[in-house]
This record gives sequence, C-alpha cells and structure tokens, in this order.
Amino acid sequence: MSGDPATDDLLARFAEALGPPFVPLAALWVHGSIAEGTDYRPGRSDLDLVAVLDRPCTTEEERRLIGVHERLARELPLARGLHCSYLPANGLDDPDREHPVWAHQEYYARPVSPVARRELHAFGRVLRGRPIEGLLPPVSDRQLTEFIVGELRESLSGLAASRAELLLQDGWLDYAVLTVARMHITLRDGRLIGKREALDVLRAELDAPEELVADIRRRRYGDAVEGAGSTDEAWRRRRAGLAAHFLASVVGRLLSSYG
Repeated sequence: MSGDPATDDLLARFAEALGPPFVPLAALWVHGSIAEGTDYRPGRSDLDLVAVLDRPCTTEEERRLIGVHERLARELPLARGLHCSYLPANGLDDPDREHPVWAHQEYYARPVSPVARRELHAFGRVLRGRPIEGLLPPVSDRQLTEFIVGELRESLSGLAASRAELLLQDGWLDYAVLTVARMHITLRDGRLIGKREALDVLRAELDAPEELVADIRRRRYGDAVEGAGSTDEAWRRRRAGLAAHFLASVVGRLLSSYG
C-alpha cells in the first residue's frame, strides 16, 4: 500500500490484531498521507486509520485495544505514529460526536473531523471489511467550510496570538504553518492538499517568509536549501516570531473572506 515494507508490515499486523473475535470490527480504513500516496514519509508521517465497529467496545475490549497499541509501539518504532479512531457503525452520521481514539500514545475521545471524513471519501483505502461508500455519510462543502472556519477562529488564531512557547516546538510550528496553507486551498478550491504542496502554496500564494518555509522544508524533507536557518535557541525564537506574525495575517484574511 505505502511502498514502504516496514509500514505495510505494521498495517498488516495491526489489521490482523483487530480481526474477529478480538473486537466487533466491521471495517478498517486508512486516510491521511499514507492513503493519498504522494506525501507519506516513513517515520515522520502519522498513520491515520478509522476502525468501524458493529457496536461500541466493552471495557474489556478497550483494555485489549490499548494493549495492542502499546505492544506494537514497543516492537515497531513506526507504530508510535499509528493513530486509530474507533467508531460504532450507528454513530457515523454525526461529525461532532466524540469517539475513542488512540493517538500520541494515549487513549482518549475526539470526533472524526469533516476533513478526515472528506479524505476518506476522496482517497481513503480499505484495509479490511466494508467499503467507505455507502457506510460513511459524505461531507458537504458547507460542513467542511464551517469546520475549517471554526478551527481558524478557535485554534490557529490562538496560536498566532500567543506567539507562543508552542511555536518554539518544531511539531507545533509545522502543524500551524502548513495547516493554514492547506485550509486556504480547501476553502478556495475545495481541494485537499498534502504538506509538500502546502510548502509551495506558502511562498507562491501566501507570501510566507522565505526562511520560515525553507526551515520547514529542510527538516521535513531533508532538502538542501540555502539559508534554511539553524537549530539554535536564537533562531527558534526568531522563527516563532515569524510564524506568529504570518499566522495572524493569514488567519485574519481567511476569516474576513470566509468567516
């Protein structure tokens, strides 16, 4: 599926581990970069999955699921980036409903967002069980726009305003800067784009600082880009300031146009 043997082995082992009678599995789907196919980076990209269940798991089944994730993470380093949401089939039609999820080495509850649902319909892949079409309700353009505008208003504007300690961290900075570019394209064109294309959008359409984009490109893709910055604390603080200023500007423009 991914073109990476270690990743494909992990997905096969995970699908096998969830097979009956372990949990009441109706389907196991993949979305995100691994399903889209052009932007997956083994060891860097998350593995985004959705497991559809015939019924909610019992407490004992949830305990077993957690054990599977913990065991795979011990045995296979790639499994630390494996995220899976567990949805009962009778709860698929509510994008605001929270479901159990294993992500970032924790088990908690969150919705499967309209963006993830649109990805599943656009390029999701079936690992096991029933097809996506006919089981997962489609996401309307209005639902997608309303969700993105809400994220801009509640999450990304907060990151921009704080200038924050969070933006000193590579993961948070990359998430915020790349996500705002991806949101821009989805709001304007209805398209879902990957992180590599988002880097091009940042410079070509959003006038992001060149050194900020070069820094993200170097760290994510290993591209040799002249003047891509360093890893010292002074650069991290300067980079966070550049990102905060850029985010505030773009988030404001997008909210003025679509909010």
